[in-house]
Amino acid sequence: MNSSAKASPWWTPSVHADRRPFLIGRNAIQAALRGFFAGEDFIEVDTAALQISPGNEAHLHAFATEALTTDGQRAPFYLHTSPEFACKKLLAAGEERISCFAHVYRNRERGPLHHPEFTMLEWYRADESYESLMMDCVRILALAAETAKTEKLAYRGGESDPFAGPERISVAVAFERHAGIDLLASVAADGSTDRDHLAAELRRVGMRVAEDDGWADLFSRVLVEMIEPHLGFGRITILDEYPVSEAALARPSARDPRVAERFELYACGVELANGFGELTNAGEQRRRFEIEMAEKARVYGETYPLDEDFLAALSLMPEASGIALGFDRLVMLATGASRIDQVLWAPVAEYGR
Repeated sequence: MNSSAKASPWWTPSVHADRRPFLIGRNAIQAALRGFFAGEDFIEVDTAALQISPGNEAHLHAFATEALTTDGQRAPFYLHTSPEFACKKLLAAGEERISCFAHVYRNRERGPLHHPEFTMLEWYRADESYESLMMDCVRILALAAETAKTEKLAYRGGESDPFAGPERISVAVAFERHAGIDLLASVAADGSTDRDHLAAELRRVGMRVAEDDGWADLFSRVLVEMIEPHLGFGRITILDEYPVSEAALARPSARDPRVAERFELYACGVELANGFGELTNAGEQRRRFEIEMAEKARVYGETYPLDEDFLAALSLMPEASGIALGFDRLVMLATGASRIDQVLWAPVAEYGR
């Protein structure tokens, strides 16, 4: 076969026949999770994809569009990268437990685990700790496996037992264990970071450092290259207590102000979910968003507007915990799919080739 020949499109009957078991599994898992949330007295909500701001994290990239008024005036809009801002406005409005299966859109992302349009499962608990989300995750992964009639989650030869108790490890301990780096030695009590100290640590353990790398770049490099490949094998891993500078939407930990109430969930080396004890201080949230957008301008030469309605809503929002889970990735690991497009009913057409 000619190496340049394109693969058959997803709608080819033979390709669809190969994908169909994964898709039927997807539907079954989604129905099971809807039952789980209904049993926990959650209200399922549906948020608009068109937003004034797509989110304000430096390394998330949005799809831009515009609205036209009846007289032809143009107003910029974005497809959301997460339903988070809208969900938190609903918490401010008085909802206490909400869940949402949202189609979300992220630019510059495509690969075996990434798709420009995918489904994010988010849920929020008002007046409950973020540890409650960790317990939700354990139950959800077990339920997904049960529904798919499997005893393990699997990806690229790696396996994780969703019925075993999870490993819970702090980011600082993971850096020490897997990279030999004292991460918090480069973080001050006020959350500010020391780039040169962390750079020296990377050089000491033989990792590359570029002159224009910031602290966040170095942190991410260690996380991706040295930490994540060890997480979620044998049993799921909860990676907890991210540095405050890497948790723009999470409140600081009462135990240590250098870290935040943020965790990520891993199985088979795959990041599945990102949970927070939610930040509700509007002034602090604005400050963090401005820092994120300054970094985005430095690295990518662009910024996104702030959602002023969201910042205003924080004054009414109760203490809460919230989480975003990549639903398609969960389906992949439960059904044994090797690529995200295998679990999407109608994948986005290939582009840029």
